[in-house]
Amino acid sequence: MELSIDVETYSNCPIKYGAQRYVDDTTFEILLFAYSFDDEPVEVIDMTKDPLPERVVDALYNKEITKTAFNAAFEMLCLKKYFPDADYTNWECTSVLALYCSLPASLDNVSKALKLGEAKDSRGKRLIQFFSVPRKPTKTNPKTRNMPEDAPEKWAEYIEYNRQDVVVEKAIRKRLLSLKPPAIEHEYWLLDQDINWRGVKVDMELVDAALACNDEIVEEATESSKILTGLENPNSTMQLKEWLTARLGYDLETMRKDDVSNLLAQDIPSDVRKVLQNRQVLGNSSIKKYLAMKNAVCSDGRIHGMLQFYGAMRSGRWAGRVVQLQNLPRNYLEDLDTAREVLKSRDVEMLDLLYGNPGDVIKQLIRTALVAEEGHRFIVADFSAIEARVIAWLAHEQWRQDVFAQGGDIYCASASSMFHVPVEKHGVNGHLRQKGKVAELALGYGGGDGM
Repeated sequence: MELSIDVETYSNCPIKYGAQRYVDDTTFEILLFAYSFDDEPVEVIDMTKDPLPERVVDALYNKEITKTAFNAAFEMLCLKKYFPDADYTNWECTSVLALYCSLPASLDNVSKALKLGEAKDSRGKRLIQFFSVPRKPTKTNPKTRNMPEDAPEKWAEYIEYNRQDVVVEKAIRKRLLSLKPPAIEHEYWLLDQDINWRGVKVDMELVDAALACNDEIVEEATESSKILTGLENPNSTMQLKEWLTARLGYDLETMRKDDVSNLLAQDIPSDVRKVLQNRQVLGNSSIKKYLAMKNAVCSDGRIHGMLQFYGAMRSGRWAGRVVQLQNLPRNYLEDLDTAREVLKSRDVEMLDLLYGNPGDVIKQLIRTALVAEEGHRFIVADFSAIEARVIAWLAHEQWRQDVFAQGGDIYCASASSMFHVPVEKHGVNGHLRQKGKVAELALGYGGGDGM
């Protein structure tokens, strides 16, 4: 027996901070619960006034009944707050089934791609915005939230929207079930749920200190550039380009990071150099990861939901979410513990004295904001160049396989082949190894020069 489910919810916390933080908020609640057993008609329970039927609750606890939803991780997370001891091992995700078949990630786009007769209700976004998202109070309407009784006709539409989502989900599952992935993929998916539910502890003292120090650094850089340029907003690309053109005597087409770095490598006036250095400080996007941590941390002091199973649909790889664990800046500081303590003291002057670039120190310490529980430690393990090995085998690239067989470094070998010079890790032309790695992996996944 199968039980298909879809829920509509409310929370004061924006969903962009992660589903776990959204559900963890004290204002979270399930508004509507649509369900269907096997081929029975879809029923909708208005949970603002009625509890779930006993039959449904029993099914949530029954390991013999398969529970399904589109993006089931969200439904499971929501129900876990109401029924923490229910069965979460016999759930299946129709979204993962679609992604396994190289179909889009959204319910609407999957139904369109499959040309199903059933389509997702187009009124959804408007109704979600009305009932499931806080509203800005006004003088005439001080309410911060729309309730069902505020708009009975719209609420009736929302109920039908919820019902239709289950209809569409069931139609997609019926069409794709014969292409269901092997059982091992389901085990991986369940493991993914466990990982995301467990989450990672965050050193919020470090996070708050990083944000505070960055504010001080940004304020100082902004004031410095205002004085040097006389501009009202030196962070404005248009205003800054005009000033630089006047100082340098030639037009600048763009002001990208590479452009700024190239200019700094040239012989330029000292005031221009300082303004460009300030520009780099003001453009430090890495601080956004600290902000993401602060916004996403839950009441248990942990961040959850940072991985998405089958996030990359064609390769089936996990994708990073919330803080984006797969794209954390590297650190090269020899004494990370000392740097962490200085940052926690919020002494920007000391950071500058010890390391010369406070903004870069803050960037390098991002990884260290994720910490193990007291009495535990992180164990870092990795398969050596596993993707490059598999790609070489799949592509029948014998010379690459020979590099592995001889114990060589494939990224050095690729860089050497690209630049026609010897490349050694931590040795001669070692800086080119990273370029070899980027090319090796990017081309393996369909990257190219755009031609």
